[in-house]
Amino acid sequence: MNTQAMIFTTALAMLVSCGTYESKQTAKASAGQPEPTTVKQPVITETEQLNEIAADIASERVLLSQPMPVSQALPASKMAFVQEATLPPENRENYAEQQISPVKITLDEPVSTFSIDVDTASYTNARRFLTQGQLPPAEAIRVEEFINYFDYELKAPGSAAEPIRIETEQMATPWNKNTQLLRVSLQAYRTRIDDLPPMNLVFLLDVSGSMNSPDKLPLLQRSFNTLVNQLRPQDHVAIAVYAGSSGVVLEPTRGDKKTAINRAINELRAGGSTHGSAGIHLAYDLAQENFVEGGINRIILATDGDFNVGTTSIDDLQKLIEKKRERGVFLSVIGFGQGNYNDHLMEELSNHGNGTAYYIDSFQEARKIFAHQLTSTLQTVAKDVKIQVEFNPAQVAEYRLIGYDNRTLNREDFNNDKIDAGEMGAGHSVTALYEIVTTDSSFRFNQPLRYKASTQHSDSTGNELAFVQVRYKKPEESQSELMSAPVNDRSNDEPSSSMQLAAAVAWFGEQLRGSLYLQSYSSGELANLISPSLSRDEWGYRRELQQLVHNYQTIAQQP
Repeated sequence: MNTQAMIFTTALAMLVSCGTYESKQTAKASAGQPEPTTVKQPVITETEQLNEIAADIASERVLLSQPMPVSQALPASKMAFVQEATLPPENRENYAEQQISPVKITLDEPVSTFSIDVDTASYTNARRFLTQGQLPPAEAIRVEEFINYFDYELKAPGSAAEPIRIETEQMATPWNKNTQLLRVSLQAYRTRIDDLPPMNLVFLLDVSGSMNSPDKLPLLQRSFNTLVNQLRPQDHVAIAVYAGSSGVVLEPTRGDKKTAINRAINELRAGGSTHGSAGIHLAYDLAQENFVEGGINRIILATDGDFNVGTTSIDDLQKLIEKKRERGVFLSVIGFGQGNYNDHLMEELSNHGNGTAYYIDSFQEARKIFAHQLTSTLQTVAKDVKIQVEFNPAQVAEYRLIGYDNRTLNREDFNNDKIDAGEMGAGHSVTALYEIVTTDSSFRFNQPLRYKASTQHSDSTGNELAFVQVRYKKPEESQSELMSAPVNDRSNDEPSSSMQLAAAVAWFGEQLRGSLYLQSYSSGELANLISPSLSRDEWGYRRELQQLVHNYQTIAQQP
């Protein structure tokens, strides 16, 4: 039991056993000091006693004499009350179990297909743990969300007509001298907030009792104030809330009425259970009623994810969200807080809503999402984005995709426009790393088979390692478009600082989730990979990554 808990327990024990609340003069006398003349205190109820002593303990003004064992001071019924008051809150955070994707033999499976993912919630959630001196759960780590948290300064397309550009790069793997890393990146068309079409936004805000914490509702309010300050007169915002029941606290209001919108946000108070599904239905009704043709129609759900009343079936919520998605209303999800954060539900809802899952652990992160990257957060420029990489068996013997473990698709899904995939906002970038074993290396992850005949492949494609294809749909279209690019062997090129940064982030994420494919780990080497990019670290995110690496090293060394 920690010191504060012991003080609180002992104080309650003394009070309840004595039946009265001694003055501080009496407490001092019991410690050996002369007792001045005092006026007898009136008898008060036990509830009043507990309230009064709790207030004193909170302000650290209780003076205790020699403490007595609680088990001797209290009867069983009161002992249970004290123990309940001093126990730490139950941790009910929920994460989906992740299976790390295995190594593939190119001769057997030359094609890798997956849906893109621009979520970043896993990284910021892990940052929260490491900042507090704790290791995040392994299942909370999605390496692709670590990688995609950072800006790799990729060149963007010149126009929205072709909203995505492909870029590839190669370098030696820092954790395995026998393999190479292949980076496949997509960069979306960039735009300015002034160029965005009119926005119809619905803020769906969780005000249940579980949000009554400084890192939840108060941080939520400051975060959404930041977004409101970016709005324009042509934009409209409605605010719906949910707790034990749901309701509308602000009807659709023009974006230049910032004072009224912020007042509605700042007057919210937390209380009640979490009837999340009712709130989602209400938010979609508001968005559909005020739908803007050719505009941005989006619900932004902010919650700790603790849906504990009403229709809580994820399948039912997914079906509703998918139905509304087809009508042009997209859903983004922002998580707050700790103790009951439902990461699994946040990711599931955003995936089905053509949106992004974020986790806000600080006001700095709120500024990143709602100010620096607002166009990416709100405007979708490409939907159902899929990547398919075909490896050349003459050059690549084995490969594995790092991350995207719950985003893999069947090979035939690539050409099927009915298969849902991820979305890219204006200015978004997506990076995937493959660890590859080239055919000229003697190293293999898999032991060669005795009876399988080796198949000879002509080298008609020269030094091509792979062929990258991308399918995407424009936001208002149902038929996908195809783009592609060959990947030539550039293992002798000096890696860019962006490539080194991506490798460092992947290395860190793999270490945090306990990947069995790491042959080594060095915080010093990892920090060295980050260093070349620090000169262009305007907001300090890369330097912060270095600090998290140091935090991890310190925590990992503790017994």
